[in-house]
Amino acid sequence: MGGDLESGCVGITNLRESRAVNRVGLVMRRAVDSDAVGIADVWLRSFAAALPTVRRAHGDDEVRSWFSSVVVPRHETWVGVAEGSVIGLLVLDGEELEQLYLDPSWRGRGVGDRFVDLAKEQRPDGLGLWTFQVNGPARRFYERHGFIEVERTDGLRNEEHEPDVRYAWQP
Repeated sequence: MGGDLESGCVGITNLRESRAVNRVGLVMRRAVDSDAVGIADVWLRSFAAALPTVRRAHGDDEVRSWFSSVVVPRHETWVGVAEGSVIGLLVLDGEELEQLYLDPSWRGRGVGDRFVDLAKEQRPDGLGLWTFQVNGPARRFYERHGFIEVERTDGLRNEEHEPDVRYAWQP
């Protein structure tokens, strides 16, 4: 599952967005166990907003348990925290960008850009990711950040059985 971010202009717009993000005191840091519930809640809200036509393979409690027992303790998980709450997440697993989700109210403010920059800093030799074909905003977002489409599937490789697309980024 890839991100669910909206596309935007590069350059001055991102500079303004970045300044706006900095004014609200966004902190990006490695997740700790106590972040898991907030991370799961952001994921659930984001998935529902960005992918209303995609049937989730797991219920809310299963998603929360998965973040608490698998994702946060076993994967390189980063959070964006603002106003005392988790507002975004990034999960890296080896050379894969596994998860990038933002709270819907935080889209379009430059937070996704900062997460992608962070992912590239952490994996300077390159990254791969999957996102659903139906998620046009995420696909435009990744393409804007230099990811190139390298494969499409019929969806049999993911739990949602939703056609997806693989992207790769090389420096």
